[in-house]
Amino acid sequence: MYLPPYHRLDDRDALFSLIDAHPLGTWVCQSAGGLIVNHIPFLLDRSQGPHGTLLGHVARANTVWHELHTATPCVIAFQGPQAYITPGWYPGKAEHGRVVPTWNYTVAHAHGVANVIEDRDRLLDQLNRLTHAHEARQAAPWHVADAPADFIDSLMRAIVCIEIPIHRLEGKLKASQDEAWADRVCTVNGLRAYPGEAAQAMADLVQNALDTHNRP
Repeated sequence: MYLPPYHRLDDRDALFSLIDAHPLGTWVCQSAGGLIVNHIPFLLDRSQGPHGTLLGHVARANTVWHELHTATPCVIAFQGPQAYITPGWYPGKAEHGRVVPTWNYTVAHAHGVANVIEDRDRLLDQLNRLTHAHEARQAAPWHVADAPADFIDSLMRAIVCIEIPIHRLEGKLKASQDEAWADRVCTVNGLRAYPGEAAQAMADLVQNALDTHNRP
């Protein structure tokens, strides 16, 4: 990943929080036939390994678990808030006109080697943990045990567990850090005027980047 110093995101807790908040990872791995790309909801287990471990599962009908090279690293990209930034917000547009559009975003890239787990107990444990994590905000959370046991057993036979210990974690926060200070301030104001969670989340990130650096 192209990573200018001013866009580096090295805070591991911030990267973990990004993965928790945006768990649908773009998983890219190498096979004999070329690159394979899948989109998998992962659960981050912080307690496994120095950088955590990603837990997920795929359908048995998905050939990726047959084609994995056990010694070949893969990468999982997690996309956080992102937004188009118009130069129409910049004071610099009226002052000198030397401004162009850009795109702000934040991402986490987890690198590791995937392991295929077919143990039933570990798979069931993973399903329970994944469900608990995503049902926690529901008024009446659904549990795996709420479904008939034979139904769950039949579904479990159709999936395999994937575990990816994270060997390296890198992040990028592109939040207008390389723009003029006044343009950054007006970017926050412009984003605040837009409806929707994505624009507001990016406004928060640009504002946080301003707050953590002294004004020139």
